Order: sequence, then structure tokens, then C-alpha cells
Amino acid sequence: MPAALRWILYPVLLVVGVALAATALLGIAVILAYPQLPSLELLTDYQPKIPLRVFTADSQLIGEFGEERRDLVRIAEVPAIMKQAILAAEDERFYQHSGVDTLGVLRAAYSNFLGGSKRQGSSTITMQVARNFFLSSEKTYTRKLYEALLAFKIEHNLAKDEILQIYINQIYLGQRAYGFSAAAQIYYGKTLKDINVAEAAMLAGLPKAPSAYNPVANPKRAKLRQMYVLRRMHELGSINDTQLAEAQKQALSIKHDANNFGVHAEFVAEMARQIAYERFQEDTYNKGLRVITTISRADQEAAYASLRKGVMDYDRRHGYRGAEGYVDMKDIRSDQDEELEEALVDYDDSDDLLAAIVLEIHPGEVRAYLRGGELISIAGDGFKFAARMLDEKAPANKRLRRGAVIRVAKDAKKQWQITQLPEVEAAFIAASPVDGAIRALVGGFDFNRNKFNHATQAWRQPGSSFKPFIYSAALEKGYTPASVIPDEPIVISAAETGSQAWEPRNYDGKYEGPMTMRTGLARSKNMISIRLLKSIGTQYTQDYVARFGFDPEKHPPYLTMALGAGSVTPWQHLTAYSVFANGGYKIEPYIVRQILDDKGKVLAETQPVVAGDEQLRVLDARNAYLMDSMMHDVVRRGTATKALSLKRGDLAGKTGTTNDYIDAWFCGYQATVVGIAWIGFDQPKKLGNNETGGFAALPMWIGFMEKALQGVPESYMELPADLVAINAKDPASKTLRAEFIYKEYLPPVENEEPAAVPEQQQVPAPVVDAKPKTVEKKGAVN
Repeated sequence: MPAALRWILYPVLLVVGVALAATALLGIAVILAYPQLPSLELLTDYQPKIPLRVFTADSQLIGEFGEERRDLVRIAEVPAIMKQAILAAEDERFYQHSGVDTLGVLRAAYSNFLGGSKRQGSSTITMQVARNFFLSSEKTYTRKLYEALLAFKIEHNLAKDEILQIYINQIYLGQRAYGFSAAAQIYYGKTLKDINVAEAAMLAGLPKAPSAYNPVANPKRAKLRQMYVLRRMHELGSINDTQLAEAQKQALSIKHDANNFGVHAEFVAEMARQIAYERFQEDTYNKGLRVITTISRADQEAAYASLRKGVMDYDRRHGYRGAEGYVDMKDIRSDQDEELEEALVDYDDSDDLLAAIVLEIHPGEVRAYLRGGELISIAGDGFKFAARMLDEKAPANKRLRRGAVIRVAKDAKKQWQITQLPEVEAAFIAASPVDGAIRALVGGFDFNRNKFNHATQAWRQPGSSFKPFIYSAALEKGYTPASVIPDEPIVISAAETGSQAWEPRNYDGKYEGPMTMRTGLARSKNMISIRLLKSIGTQYTQDYVARFGFDPEKHPPYLTMALGAGSVTPWQHLTAYSVFANGGYKIEPYIVRQILDDKGKVLAETQPVVAGDEQLRVLDARNAYLMDSMMHDVVRRGTATKALSLKRGDLAGKTGTTNDYIDAWFCGYQATVVGIAWIGFDQPKKLGNNETGGFAALPMWIGFMEKALQGVPESYMELPADLVAINAKDPASKTLRAEFIYKEYLPPVENEEPAAVPEQQQVPAPVVDAKPKTVEKKGAVN
């Protein structure tokens, strides 16, 4: 053999020999390792952790709770464009190879050989499934061998679509999202079936590195990865030239708050979570339970929008407080400096109230940086609200200047304006008075800022909103809507108060002399309520109000009870006012209708009591009718006339303002819905002069009812038996009107025994132009 040939042949034979030996060793390793591979039971009986999910009554997702946020989806439900994007990004030959893509392995090996490391992988979708379920993610040859062997085993036991379905549901995609269906909801607020080409490409780019390509944390890198996936889809023929061009230009709307589900019902979702956990404990968060609440999307959004508007209107009335904070701008080199984005991490947006950093201030214009890199200009009316903080004389720690952190929002004309986060809080709750099903509940201005649920947990003074219950108690003691009572100053002695003399006043400081009980309620006269309570007795009244669901111990038996000096929650007020709205029945408000398992089987269901069952009656039907009638007058001619803007005649309710304007309420209803609105500070302090229930709280109620009562016909309570009509004249308005009273309260007819009603509480002939002493002779309360 020629020497030259030997020099060529021997190295070749050596290489071949080494390769054969390596192959033999690999074969032995495979033979030894394959039987040791783990069972595939985790895949063949795939039961992933599925979080608790909370829905509205009309099937809108409002909350998810669990370590892994996952929405299980069948392969047939995955849109074709999503599958194509995944294959283009991760494994274009998925349906051709048998678990390991040989061409991909060779390509990666060659790249790694040239680079001298194991930087480039070649994992197929099947190999990724094997790694996610059974192996670590370390880049070693041993792990890759086991990964390949497991991939062959998986392919031998499962069909391709089954493997892809597991991958689509199991893979981690950032923001606690496991699986593409959960990611579509978290990043876009959409169901998987509704995503478009650009959105699918963005999601498909996430498995490679969820943190690096996360559009929330790293929007620029996410965009680059999305462009790569789109090009691969185009190269593989999944999309055409037009689709590629459109997707590349499309701006994606990314949710920065993973808990934003499109319906603002965070307080409701948290209540539902607590109810589910109380029953199912730790299984609550991983068994795929579904909680169906009683709220509807339309009602909830109406309540949320109305409360936010009411709070912002109040806040605007009380002026701009200045910059929220300041950013050190000395190292900021441009208007797109990444440090600006980092600085905003400490300032969460509150729905449409966006955090911004002031870049420049010119006469007539403020330029600012928004999260994500958008630069905005605020001009004209947009900065009038904050104008005084632009002045050089403004306090240094509040003045607007370069680096100031402000809040901005778009007005009705889509123009930017400077605004601020409110300090005041509020609550709104609405329910059916028939069975207590909650229709809407907003426990505060922003759940993410303050998770305290003011609708259920806030014990506040009810003020004048408690007066209807004093009046109802008086009706049972012989009073009638026509009873004449003096609206005059009164002094309560120290002996009666148990401490010191008390000289209460009307909220407006005005006294109007004698008036009927009906007018006293409509005008919310403190002197009338105090005289009524003094007459019927505080202990009796404390016991009486318990029938409405109030805690008697929260309402001490003193005359201050007449002015609502006790404590209630909005939830209690909802229960109480429902008694008036439904004709005298005590129902129990509830917010969870059903709890289902992951197969749809009912595990728990609320069986509400329904008004109309006489066992639930806590109030004489006549009493309920008269109170309903009097509270209609609060709207028609009293402290709640703003509600007439709804152009309905069937609205009733009562305003509530506490001493020194600390709390403001409006509690009102129509036959189909009761609504309670409250506004005040967490640390009680004065809302401001004239911030009454009718001014600060009623607009929130009106805003909700405007939407909730659309298309609902007017309805009125039926007249109960044993009520009779009399003609009664009100000394205050000097008007004559028909008034209903209990039949047994009729004045005695001549030659008949007197009715068993104290003389001072009988309804005499109408009193015209009565003077105080005349009223006293006629039996008015002192």
C-alpha cells in the first residue's frame, strides 16, 4: 500500500472506529437508560393545576387565583394561526419528526462546535414537554440524552395532537401564565380564539425566554422576537405578504396589569375567593373551581364608572395638591432614556389615571413622558386644574417642574389633562330587593391601591340616612305621615343625655315651624327626628331597628340615634332599605350563585329566600307602604330632587349627611333594584362645607340607575288593606293632600269610643298657619 494512501486511510479508519465505538457506547447507554425512564402517567393522565376562576352571571371572567394561571384548552379549540405561529417559532418539522429533529440536532451541534459551547439548543416541542415534566433545564449532554429518549417514548405513546395540546396548556409564558390560552387573557384581555396574527406571533415568541421577551417587562426585545416569528411564518407560507406587512405595522395593546380582566370587579372577585376558600381550603386554588357570581357585566361597569366619576368630581372641587413625587433627572440624557421607564415602576397606573414624568414646562404647554415611551403634550384647558402649582410661588415640595411625577388622563375630547389620585374613598352596592342577589359592588376607588372593601367592612355613621328607620318605628307607635311636629330648636338637658346638655341643629341651620312628618323626612329636619325619637323612646327604637338587620349595640339608646350617630356598613344599609322596597320582607344579600368543579358539576349553590314569603315579614305592609310613599317625596320635593333627572316617578330613598360633613350617603331604590352610595375618608375628616349626601353621594347613585333602569317600566307598591285616606294639610307648605293612615288611627267618631291612640298622636283636622303653642295644644311632639 502506497505510503500516501496509508496517511489518508489510517486517519479515516480511526475516525470511523471512534464513531463506531461511540455509537456502541451510546447504544449501551440507551439500552441501560431507557428502562429507567420515568412513567408517562403525568402525560397520559394529564391533570394540570388549574386556578380558581370567578365569573359574572353573564359568564365574564373577573378573577383568577392560583399559583399557576392556566385556562385548559383542547387542541381543536386552538386557532390555526396560533398553531402555525408556535410551529414557526419552536418546531417547524413537528409533524414530520419522531420526537427528535435530526436536522435540527446537526445544525445546533455544528453551531455549538464553531462557538465552542452549548449555547444553541435543538429541542423539539416533544423534547420541551419531556423537559418541563421530568427534567431540569440545565444544558448538559446527559440531560439532552434523557430528553431525547423521553421524546421517543412520548411519541410512541401519544399522538402528535395530544403532545401539542399538552405543550399549549403547560408551557410557561411569563406573568404567571401557563399555556397560551391564559397568556392571551393576561397579555391582551382576550380569549385565545380572538387573537390576530400579530398577537399570535408575540405569544409564540415567549417560550424561548419568557422573561427576556415579555412584552410587559421588555417591550423592545419582545417586539424583535415577534418580528422574527412573523418572518418565519412568512417563510413557511403560514401568512402571505399582505398579512406580514399588516402584522409588522400593527401596534399591540398590552395589559400591564395581569389582574385586569376587562370588567372592574376586583372587590367582587376577592369576596368570591374568600367564600370558596372557606369551603374548599387549599383545593380552592388548583382544582379548576369556577365561581359564578350574581353581578352582571353591564351593571358592574355602570357602578364602577359612576363611582369613579363621583369621586373624581369631588376631588376636582377641592383643588390640585401638587406633584406626586419627583425623579432625579441629572443623568437623563434624552426623552427616551430607559431610566425614565424604570422610574415609573414605582408609580402604578390607576385605570385611566396614568403616571407621567414632566420633561419640560413652557408657557401654555407641559410635555411629559408616559410609560412605554409615549411623549405627550398638555395644553390649554388641560393644565388649568394644576395651574397654581406651576407658579414659582407654589410650595417647593409640590410645585410642577422638570422631573415631577404627575397624573394625566384624557378628557371627553380625547385631549390630555393633568389630574391626580384622589384621597377620598367611596363605595357603591346594588341588589335585587326580591331575593338579595347583588347586581353590582364597588368597594373602593381602586382595589390595587386599597383592598379594604368599604361596601362590606366600613363601619360609618349613617347620618340622616338612618332617619327612615326612626320614622318607621314612630308609625308603629301611632304616628302618621300627617302628624304635625314643630321644626324648632330644642335643648336636651344633661339629665337626659347622661353627660352634658345638647343643643342640636338642623344641617342648614334653618327652622321652619310646624310641618307634617312627611315634610320633615323630605327636608331631612333633625328637629323632627329628635322629637319623634324622644316621644317613642330610645330603648324601643334600638330594639326596633334590629328587624332591619342592624346591630342594636352599634346604635346606643340615646337621642343622637335620631341623627344617625351609630354605625352601619353599606351592606347593612342595603339589607335594611330592601325591606322598604319589597313591602316589608327581610332578605339576605348574596354575591355567589354557584360553585362548580372543572367538569361543570355544581358543588355548592345559594338558595336565596324570596320576598313574599310571610315567614320573612319583619314590617307591617302598611308601614312599608307609608315609608315608601314618604321616601318618594324625598326625591320629588326634598333633599334628593337631583334624581328627577332620571325622569322617573318611581324612585324613593334618603340622603344622609353626618355631623361636620364627615360621611355622605344616598340610599335609594326602585322596585327592582336597591342602591347604596357612600363617600368619605378612611381616616374620618370633613369632606367640606355643603358636601352633603345629595351633593356628593347622590350623583353616584344616579349614574348607576341611569344605566340599570334603561328599559325598565315604572312600578309602584300596591296599596295594602286597612289603610284609609284622609285630607291633611301641611302647615309648612300650606297644601292639602290625601294622606293614608292606619285604619285604627282614625280620630274617634262622635258617640264612639276613642281609638286606642294617645291623644297627642291622633290626626286632627288639618292645622292651618299653626303657631307653636297651637301645635302643642293639637298634640304635636315637643
